[in-house]
Amino acid sequence: MLTIAHPHTQVTAAVDTHKDTHTAAVLDDAGRLLGTAQFAATPAGHRQLLDWLNRHDTVILIGVEGTGAYGAGLTRYLHTQHIKVVEVDRPDLRGQAPR
Repeated sequence: MLTIAHPHTQVTAAVDTHKDTHTAAVLDDAGRLLGTAQFAATPAGHRQLLDWLNRHDTVILIGVEGTGAYGAGLTRYLHTQHIKVVEVDRPDLRGQAPR
């Protein structure tokens, strides 16, 4: 019987943080979007977010918007789980026409 080994995938994620919810996107090692999901901005929601990401494979990096504001609690939690976090700056939309 021939067995095909599944390659080990590393994933990265980005999290758009808000007061009540965080929206996460997960990408494979080729940059393809694997999925998006929204979680409560609570300790339970932080655990659910990381559990969801880990179901996609090994998380190597998470970009979090607003690590000093709405993303602060999530960032602290991810650090306790030994996840590498980078801060993603909010875009400066001043002077741009509304969509």
